[in-house]
Amino acid sequence: MGLPRFILDKQREISAICQRTHTRRLDLFGSATRDDFNPGGSDLDFLVSFSPLPAADYSDAFFELKEGLEALFHHPVDLLTERSLRNPYLIRRVQAERIALYGA
Repeated sequence: MGLPRFILDKQREISAICQRTHTRRLDLFGSATRDDFNPGGSDLDFLVSFSPLPAADYSDAFFELKEGLEALFHHPVDLLTERSLRNPYLIRRVQAERIALYGA
């Protein structure tokens, strides 16, 4: 399916949020990358990798990114980190569906 138009239209804003939050890479996955996305009810699933940060700044960056994406898209956001992925089924699903939005 590729990136939905409502994501493509916000590339500049996504980049600004990512730069502000020290995001190294941000990928979209889940229903927004498939034909079963429901604009009225689906959440948005993102996978993030941050640049190295002091431990004290990590949670601030995570929540600023999550809240910034929710405000930008007016949708609930599920934000996962690469380091948090442990479930092999979820890892395979994310790898199959992920589309890079920022970084690479």
